[in-house]
Amino acid sequence: MLFRSEPHDLELAPDDLAEIVDADLVVYVGAGFQPAVEDAVGQAEGRTLDVLSVVPTLRVGGAIDPHVWLDPERFADVVRALAEALAEMDPAHRATYRQNADAYVDELRAIDEAYRAGLASCRSRLLVVSHAAFGYLAEAYGLRQEAITGLSPESEPDPARLAELRDLVRAEGVTTLFTEELVSPAVARALAEEAGVRTAVLSPLENLTPQEVEAGEDYGSIMRRNLRTLEVALGCS
Repeated sequence: MLFRSEPHDLELAPDDLAEIVDADLVVYVGAGFQPAVEDAVGQAEGRTLDVLSVVPTLRVGGAIDPHVWLDPERFADVVRALAEALAEMDPAHRATYRQNADAYVDELRAIDEAYRAGLASCRSRLLVVSHAAFGYLAEAYGLRQEAITGLSPESEPDPARLAELRDLVRAEGVTTLFTEELVSPAVARALAEEAGVRTAVLSPLENLTPQEVEAGEDYGSIMRRNLRTLEVALGCS
């Protein structure tokens, strides 16, 4: 099931709801990430797996941050948990599920190693982002996240917060504010112009744009693109 919209605002068509209700296994992200999906999961007749239940989570303003996949090590735990759930449902193919999971975990380990090497020595370690989606990435690689809005990208920005970030950007010599593809960049661009810095796209991997789908992009390719963006923006050597 593929949705090409901002996931926080997702609405399910009747066919989508039926697919969730009838599925043997529904894998989803809880904590209010996609309220429509969570409502449907309550009607699911098969097994369900909330990926937030298998990894340690962070909180932003008292709410659980759902963006665990931006830390490859946590995402590897999700992959293993999914493989075990499938193996329990289909024991005849247990070995295949585990082998596939091991192969993908190796890919995630390579991404993690690339991030650790690429972000080891940077002039800045401050991420100023559109919404607070990058806490796990920041924790994993010793970065600091400052967001215009909280966990919901549709939250109204606080004028006092914008002024605070403008002063922070100037004081810490930040060169780049990060925008997203599926959320309007207007506020971040206005803040960047006021602070005299540029913007760059950093994907929270909440969904793929139609262009990314067309180009065959996936988690690995976008994570590596994000790394290149970070290396430039943070002045990493």
